[in-house]
Amino acid sequence: MLDVLTLVTGVAALLLAAWCGWAAYRDQPTKDWHFIGMAVVSALALIQLVVGVVQLARGEDPEQGTTIFVAYLLGAFACVPAAGFMSLAERTRWGSVTVAAGGVVLAVLEVRLYDIWGG
Repeated sequence: MLDVLTLVTGVAALLLAAWCGWAAYRDQPTKDWHFIGMAVVSALALIQLVVGVVQLARGEDPEQGTTIFVAYLLGAFACVPAAGFMSLAERTRWGSVTVAAGGVVLAVLEVRLYDIWGG
């Protein structure tokens, strides 16, 4: 795995969480700018998914098993878009809280992916 990509994705997820948490603190729902931020973080997770699959196809193996690694990659990719869709259903401050929680979850998944790969 690319350690730099994992770090950048985790930091971007935490920045998104802080941004949406600030919006929730100010009693605001998610807005268009938040969705642009979610798209950037989701794109980073997609790049990580592709890089992970390519490394597996090249014969590299994670320390803790391929199945769990792929499951975490897919979960990391789906985390922020799922939170974004849920925030559309809840157009209050709680939608922003949902996205903030999704960002924190993605950051934790990044740490776990690093650990699974053997970092």
